[in-house]
Amino acid sequence: MQSQKQFKRRFSFEFFPPKTDQGREKLQLVRNRLAEVNPDFFSVTFGAGGSTRDRTIETVLNLHKQGISTAPHLSCVGGTREEIGELLDLYRENGINRIVALRGDLPSGMGASGELRYANDLVAFIREHSGDHFNLEVAAYPEFHPQARNAEEDLKNFARKVQAGANSAITQYFFNADSYFYFIDRLEKMDVTIPVVPGIMPIVNFSSLVRFSDMCGAEIPRWIRKQLEAYGDDTTSIRKFGEEVVTEMCQKLLDAGAPGLHFYTLNQAEASLNIWNNLGLADRDKISF
Repeated sequence: MQSQKQFKRRFSFEFFPPKTDQGREKLQLVRNRLAEVNPDFFSVTFGAGGSTRDRTIETVLNLHKQGISTAPHLSCVGGTREEIGELLDLYRENGINRIVALRGDLPSGMGASGELRYANDLVAFIREHSGDHFNLEVAAYPEFHPQARNAEEDLKNFARKVQAGANSAITQYFFNADSYFYFIDRLEKMDVTIPVVPGIMPIVNFSSLVRFSDMCGAEIPRWIRKQLEAYGDDTTSIRKFGEEVVTEMCQKLLDAGAPGLHFYTLNQAEASLNIWNNLGLADRDKISF
């Protein structure tokens, strides 16, 4: 973890682009609440195969003009170089200077992956097209990408993204801090030293958490899963237990030198803010972790 302690801490929140007017109104309220804690940036997801492209653009530009830097997710799956280049130009013209560059997923029924196959190809293309204008975030998988052939290949894939020009990374969420520590130790041995910020998923709904985790390959430790199962439909107990578990893990990560936290909000404010306040991050400039 020595390599991570050298980096300035940053904190961020992630949204998905809403589909309806009601969803847009809700996200605005959530954004306003989270803006009060002055995060370093917001990010906005990009649907499989670019399925939310226009809604992502709309959401990013709307949030960005309200005063807090906003980073769009950009996927290469299903897109041409020309289309991606036009999108980069649009973001640059509107003052966007950070992008989360991802391979992305193919939506069901789509057979072609596009002109760029992997995230490192996308990173290299963005550097070729836009130089150093964008701070490029890439994904990291402490518990390894679900489609990786093996752990070693997954680490090499991450290193390729860094070599292509990534500035920093955000991890898939996890609930075992040791998986993050081990991942960083492996990167240090490979001389890969960029900030790798832990992705944090608040626990608010057990069935949704299981569904998300099964899709993305995130492990729910047995003891956490069993306790959540025991609560049944008691949502109050689920949220209280989840808040305690995730807060404790975040504190452990920060104490060990993690360079910040990135919250997967699912367009909700309360759960992330509760963890934020438990950690005392309102006064984070005064805290020595």
